[in-house]
Amino acid sequence: MGTEHKPGAAPASQPRIRLRACADIAGRLLRRAGAVTATLTERPVSLYAAAVLRIGYGLLYLAFLLREFPHRDGIWGPGSAWTPELAKELFDQTGWVSILTLSDSRAYFEVCYAVAVATSVLFTLGWRTRAVSVLFAAVVASFHARSIFMTDGGDNLILLMAVYLVLTACGRRWSLDARRTRLQASEDRAPKRPTGQARPAKSGLVAQLRDARATLVTVLHNCGMFVIAAQACILYGSAGLYKVQGSSWGSGAALHYVLNLDLFRPWPALSLMADGHTTLITVVGYLTVLLQVAFPFVLFGRLKYPVLTMLLGMHMGIAVFMGLPLFSGAMIIADAAFLPDRFYQFLGQLWRRTPQPVEAVVARSPREGTVTVPSQPGPVAVPSTR
Repeated sequence: MGTEHKPGAAPASQPRIRLRACADIAGRLLRRAGAVTATLTERPVSLYAAAVLRIGYGLLYLAFLLREFPHRDGIWGPGSAWTPELAKELFDQTGWVSILTLSDSRAYFEVCYAVAVATSVLFTLGWRTRAVSVLFAAVVASFHARSIFMTDGGDNLILLMAVYLVLTACGRRWSLDARRTRLQASEDRAPKRPTGQARPAKSGLVAQLRDARATLVTVLHNCGMFVIAAQACILYGSAGLYKVQGSSWGSGAALHYVLNLDLFRPWPALSLMADGHTTLITVVGYLTVLLQVAFPFVLFGRLKYPVLTMLLGMHMGIAVFMGLPLFSGAMIIADAAFLPDRFYQFLGQLWRRTPQPVEAVVARSPREGTVTVPSQPGPVAVPSTR
């Protein structure tokens, strides 16, 4: 009789096993969600990469403004063929705005241009980055919207990245803000003379507000870096899929046509020499499509490093053979967002290890201005021979 109940025990235990399996899966998902939430809210990621993006796009737009300085009036100024009236008509359709269309005065335009150059310099140096990043995004958007058909298209990506960098804490590394923070921290750690008055302790509400602000800044920074990475992936993936649809890229003759376009041939002799290597340009064409399509799928492994290296060579080729340095520079800087912080820390260590010129360095006290002199050994006592 005891053996008659054993077959019924197995089916009764199956729901328990399934419930345990479901509970284990739910527990794993909750732990992963907790880890993702902690990463998103507790620690800002890719601070060095954000600093590289800030420095790169600030320098690139500064070089762009300085390069077009002799032609500034014909591109954005009152003497442009794309008049402010045409720009305002386009704004009605697209919703763009520009501070350059607020006045037709040449003096006003020159002031705006000088402000744009100064903003690019301050953004590159990382001075008051929170406020200057907003001003930099406004400058890039204004110049882009004022004469949208007069540039080579590289400023489109610069505009997007300038807007995204407003969300990031791109001034925490390699900036004047970071230097000021280090100096303040060193002063706080330095021993201070007793003044007889104790500093009042901060209230609990102030501490909570400070913690909430830190969490908000961290979340915005991480989301901004994620959007930057997603933008680059979408750009590469869509470009590769668009090329696949065309017959010229499928036949391998696309680069042949590109090298023979007079509009994108700054050095005709160099383009003709490259066009003579038919097999090479065919292989490069296929490799370009493969890299762009595969880029979003290799970001989480070591294969991304050779892919980024080959993309660097591709963009340098575009800058030289097609005469599009602004676009190539914008793409190379965007690719820098996918390198880990340990790579940039290693570069910083190499920079510090480089031999510096030997100079007499006089260290001054930050408070009293006295010269800090290392301790000197006293006179050596010579034993008497008597």
